Amino acid sequence: MRSKTKPLQDADYAALAEFRHAIRQFQAFSEQRAIEVGLTPQQHQALLAIRGCSPEEATVGHVAERLILKPHSATGLVNRLEALALIVREVAAADRRRALLRLTPKAFAMLDALSLVHREEIQRIRPLFGEIFAQFD
Repeated sequence: MRSKTKPLQDADYAALAEFRHAIRQFQAFSEQRAIEVGLTPQQHQALLAIRGCSPEEATVGHVAERLILKPHSATGLVNRLEALALIVREVAAADRRRALLRLTPKAFAMLDALSLVHREEIQRIRPLFGEIFAQFD
């Protein structure tokens, strides 16, 4: 998987390392915020995937795709979210074999709180990512 562009220099490796570090710092921030409200990081990500798609796309398959999970793992995650009263399954009107996932008011409240602090953190670190991306020009 070699690129046909110019060879990497030490500065390229430093920029890549800085980029990966910044991503990991944000991920650690996100994981900690999820834990503080009583969710696992994966549960938070699943709720966000459901909230961020159209109502007709909110399926176990969508969760599997967005979280890069095997279907059976996504099903287990959705089952746990349902047991926590964070989602409900609804039969799709267009195809009664499909179950659509809907967030409960409890999930909306948790996700709203989490998303506000995430947006603030993204706004805070945005200049850092701009500096890192500029190193790749």
